[in-house]
Amino acid sequence: MKRTEILDTAKELISGQRAKDYGDAFDNHSRIAEGWNIIVRGAILSHGEVTEQHVVLMMDWLKTSRLLETIDHQDSWIDKAGYTALGGEFSERAEKGIRS
Repeated sequence: MKRTEILDTAKELISGQRAKDYGDAFDNHSRIAEGWNIIVRGAILSHGEVTEQHVVLMMDWLKTSRLLETIDHQDSWIDKAGYTALGGEFSERAEKGIRS
């Protein structure tokens, strides 16, 4: 796909289906920022940095923020379940000191 095709597709999505699914982009990103700021502050206080598990929490919050606009969006519910599973796995790996 050429860059102009990518940009045209992105333009269609953010002005079309994504806007329908997730509402006003600024409002959605404001909700996401609120949650991410809480998670990052907690990460810094508890771990001194953002860990893989914190990223999972942030991605889960992204999906939660989208669901606040369209609660029946199945893809977001499925993604949330996936992030929860990853977070559990990452926590176990962190306990064992496994990095990769």
